Amino acid sequence: MAQKQQPMLSPHLPWKVRLLLSIHSFAVNNSLNSNGTVNRTFLNLFDFKSSSSKNPINGVKSFDITVDPSRELWFRLYTPTTTTTTATSLPIIIYFHGGGFILMAANSKPFDKVCQRLAREIPSIIVSVNYRLAPEHKYPCQYEDGFDVLKFIDEENLEHFPQNANLKQCFLAGDSAGGNIAHHVALKASESKFLKLQIIGLIALQPFFGGEERTESENKLDRGPVLKVEYTDWFWKAFLPEGSNRDHAAANVFGPNSVDISRVNFPATIVFVGGFDPLQDWQKKYYEGLHKAGKEAYLIEYENAIHSFYALPDFPEHSLMIREVRDFMQKQSCK
Repeated sequence: MAQKQQPMLSPHLPWKVRLLLSIHSFAVNNSLNSNGTVNRTFLNLFDFKSSSSKNPINGVKSFDITVDPSRELWFRLYTPTTTTTTATSLPIIIYFHGGGFILMAANSKPFDKVCQRLAREIPSIIVSVNYRLAPEHKYPCQYEDGFDVLKFIDEENLEHFPQNANLKQCFLAGDSAGGNIAHHVALKASESKFLKLQIIGLIALQPFFGGEERTESENKLDRGPVLKVEYTDWFWKAFLPEGSNRDHAAANVFGPNSVDISRVNFPATIVFVGGFDPLQDWQKKYYEGLHKAGKEAYLIEYENAIHSFYALPDFPEHSLMIREVRDFMQKQSCK
């Protein structure tokens, strides 16, 4: 009798990707301390940064703009520079980087590359937010920083902000923990009034949500590439208020302590899920929760994608994601 074939728990990865993931795992394993602190000095050795560039690189220029120097809140502004894009009204994507609320920054190389490609290929104006990190700055600092960037853009006349930026076509976006931040910033923004800014969509790339329950995908993929369940538990403990568990409303957004959003003017949302991501069940619960609350939501699943596939151009899903984002934005902008 033929033996039943066991399902793969990890996709076949190019050797360059395996090497990058090994370095990432080594850095994280040796930076997250058991006492809840982070060895920033060691971690920063592996967090390579990209400088902004006033001279276009592959058709995109960038500037760093300070919002509040007292808390080192700033963003990197990406602007496409081709003749076509400079003459056309462009949507704005306000982007929050991933890293479990703990790791990396807006100018970390992987996020810089993602934002350059979004700016060039959508095309769009990108505002990549450098928010404060946990555990030094716990909940709700990251949400406050994100919302304050919205207010800053809405109220200030910025020297480097392009004239063709369409403030009426603004999208919030984020990957992993950044997707979590984008959700909560959208929720806060839906209860606020802006002078010029109008948020019409949310782009959630493998958003970081959780809960006390252990899902099937967490149990099956708990030692998967990039993201291990032991990491996610550590991240939640470092981020959430003292004494909280993973059913806090910041983590389990449709759980027992969640906020009812059924009467909130929440933007249309597209959720990206990977088949080798231990967080996929929580991401699907998020999509289902939006639907149950009567919100416009779309689910895009890539069965061979690992967590953070969007930062790895070698994956075919990377280009597919760009196309889906472009189509979603065009659809929302035409309403």
